[in-house]
Amino acid sequence: MSNFCSWCNETIIKIIVVVCLLAFIIFVIFVAGISNNFQVLEVNSTALSTKKIEWGISRGKNHEQPDLGSENLRIINEFNGMAMGSDEYKYIYLTFDNGYEAGYTEKILDVLKENDVKATFFITGQYLKTSEDLVKRMIDEGHTVGNHTVNHKSMPGLDNETIKEEVMNLHKSVYEKFNYEMKYIRPPKGEYSEESIAYTNTLGYTTVMWSFAYDDWEENKQGREDYAKTKIYDNLHNGEIMLLHATSKDNSNILDEVIKEIKNQGYEFRSLNEFVR
Repeated sequence: MSNFCSWCNETIIKIIVVVCLLAFIIFVIFVAGISNNFQVLEVNSTALSTKKIEWGISRGKNHEQPDLGSENLRIINEFNGMAMGSDEYKYIYLTFDNGYEAGYTEKILDVLKENDVKATFFITGQYLKTSEDLVKRMIDEGHTVGNHTVNHKSMPGLDNETIKEEVMNLHKSVYEKFNYEMKYIRPPKGEYSEESIAYTNTLGYTTVMWSFAYDDWEENKQGREDYAKTKIYDNLHNGEIMLLHATSKDNSNILDEVIKEIKNQGYEFRSLNEFVR
């Protein structure tokens, strides 16, 4: 009986040792797995390029969609941004950049209202500060207000904390003044990087670029209304995100005619909220 008890004790001890050893091995494997996951997350977060990219396109012919460039297209698609809609539908998405108020936005809003067209206005902190009444009118009349950052700084050159301040300080101000949540952002100067787009995504924003623009922002290049209309008409295409600057006197003068002609050519104006990929 004594020998049997001794055998039982030894067996129990061996079982306990084996169980402890197995538990230790499982623990080591578990810790190693967590470590590997952290390493993968770290690699993925640091793999994003910080290289500054300047948005540019190659215009198409005969109203074909332009070439956005393989790198532009890859990054925009990867981060669920907007640059050009589906080629299947004759939709135009009209957007304006409002860095500052030059005295033409009220007329632009009048024309949009008369033609029942909804647009998106990307505003800066300076614009909100000086033209709060116009921003309120944009919202009240059903337009979309987008974020163009507080100070219009090129985001690839900023750290994430500064980007957050540039984006969210304006976001907060608009929300506090109008109870309006902005959700679209246009990178200042059309400059971005993989990392900057990825980071603004985490702030709840969709990046919006464009598939048409022309040199309309320079004050000393106004008085070219025929030139402006030719540029716009010649480059109309399905799914176009059209960028115009509200600081352009020419744009304010030709907008009514341009909208009517675009509709006459069978295109339909849509808001970004109705964007079709």
